[in-house]
This record gives sequence, C-alpha cells and structure tokens, in this order.
Amino acid sequence: MNNHTVTTFILLGLTDEPQLQIPIFVFLFFTYMLSITGNLIIIFLILSDSHLKTPMYFFLQNFALLEISFTSACIPRYLYNIATGDRSITYNLCIIQMFFTDTFGVIEFFLLAIMSYDRFVAICKPLHYVTIMNRRVCRSLVLCCWLSGLLIILPPFTLVLNLKFCNSNIVDYFLCDASPILQISCSDTWLIEQLVIVCAVLTFITTFMCVVLSYIYIIKTILRFPSTQQRKKAFSTCSSHMIVVSIAYGSCIFIYIKPSAKESVGINKGVAVLMTSIAPILNPFIYTLRNKQVRQAFGDSFKKIALVAKKKEIV
Repeated sequence: MNNHTVTTFILLGLTDEPQLQIPIFVFLFFTYMLSITGNLIIIFLILSDSHLKTPMYFFLQNFALLEISFTSACIPRYLYNIATGDRSITYNLCIIQMFFTDTFGVIEFFLLAIMSYDRFVAICKPLHYVTIMNRRVCRSLVLCCWLSGLLIILPPFTLVLNLKFCNSNIVDYFLCDASPILQISCSDTWLIEQLVIVCAVLTFITTFMCVVLSYIYIIKTILRFPSTQQRKKAFSTCSSHMIVVSIAYGSCIFIYIKPSAKESVGINKGVAVLMTSIAPILNPFIYTLRNKQVRQAFGDSFKKIALVAKKKEIV
C-alpha cells in the first residue's frame, strides 16, 4: 500500500471507551459553540463601537477571527465522527485539515508577537503610538503574519504529500496532524521530522523573543511610573495578552519537547484539546472580563438591542 492507494484514514479519537463518547461530544460541542459565539461577539463589538477603533482592538479582532478559523478546522469533523460513529476521513480531507490547523497555529504565534509589540509601543512610546501604529502599518503586520505562516508550513507540508503508508491507515488522534501521520508512515520520515522541528523552533524562538523583549521593556517602563495607580493601569492593559501568551507557549513547549514522532502521541491529546477547544473559549472571556472598554462596549450594545426590542413591542 502506498500513498496513492490510501483513500481514507481512520481517526481513533480521544478514547475507545463507548460510554465516554457522549460526554466528550457534549463537552466539545458546548465549548465549540461557546468559542464561536464569544469570538464573534468580540468581532461584532470592535466593528460596531467607535471607541474600539484602535490598533490593539484591530489585532484582537483578527485574533478572534483566527481562533474561529482554528477551532473550526479541528472540532466539527471530530464531532461528526462521534455523532455518526464513522471514524473515517478521506485522504484529501485529512491533508486539507492538517494544512489549515498547522497554518492557523503558526499564524497565531506571529499575531501574539505583533500584539506584544503593539503593547510595547503603547506603553514605552505613547506620544508616537498613533504615528507608529497607523492603519497601514497594522494591516501590513497582519498580512505579514499570514504570509509567514504559509511560508513556514509549505516546505514540510509538500514533503508530507509524498509519504507512503504500507501497513496501516489508523491514526491515533482525533484530527489529522503531522505527528500521528508520520507515526504510521512506512517512509523514511527523518528529514520531515527535522524540518518540522526546525520550522517549529524558528516560529517559537522568533515570536517568543519578540514577546519577551517587548515585555522586558514594558515592565522596565512601568516600574519607572511615579504613581501606583499608573503602574496598576499599565499592567492591566497587558495582563490579558500575557495570560493568552502563557497558554499558547506553554502548550507548544509541552508538545514539542518530546521524542521522535514515531513514538506514542497519546500524551499530547489532552494538550491538543486545550489548544483546539479550551483556549479559544478562554481568550474572548479573558479579554472581555479584564478589559473595561470591551465590557463597556458589550453593555452599550446590549442596551441598544434591548431598546430596539422594547420599541418593537410597543409598536
């Protein structure tokens, strides 16, 4: 059997226990809908509220859109597999899912780095913030994030397309990802594994250094503020981003500090659920609950909707 005769893969999912399938389905469906709803609300608020027309919220809007895309590339197919009992996925769909999940994952790290740079400019260079982070620059930075993600993913992805599968088409995972696919291939995967590691390290180190350097300067600047109130306000504007960064980089470190992809990938399933299902829920709530302007915009929008509904009832 080679890659030309493999028409389907079998995704084993998170567990083989039949009694756990319904709880897993309910949990993932609930978290997926909550994630989509929360991120759509953030996008709607930023588009509709004039007070949120700043670079920080422009990047947050793009981050919310990216979270919707990322979780939608992972979760719905697995929900379909559980609901129908059909664990198969065609070769083409598997490859497409792998491409989009990996690409969106890489783009997320670049976007987090750009958001940290935005906070650096806002706090360390407040008088030049509007000039430095103008609309054209913000759009260019977001475009660079997407192009960087594509350029990093394409080299290993093209090699994955040439893999051969001789003995098995059973993927011990709940989605198509590079590691479990490499695990069942009978091709020599050493070059692909090294390339995946290089791309992952390149992405991780580049974006992580940007985040770390930005926050070193941010913290040094904040500590020079004369009043406690100023320091507290400055830290509060960065705290949401720092929490999201910690979740993203912590999960990445756990996944990639491991042996060859030929070995078991079961230990990563829980972390993958965190990244594809839990994190996209947490992010909108983290930004909403810890950001006064977003809470104010949400309250104003809710009041407007209630007012419109009340007028309709009167009519």
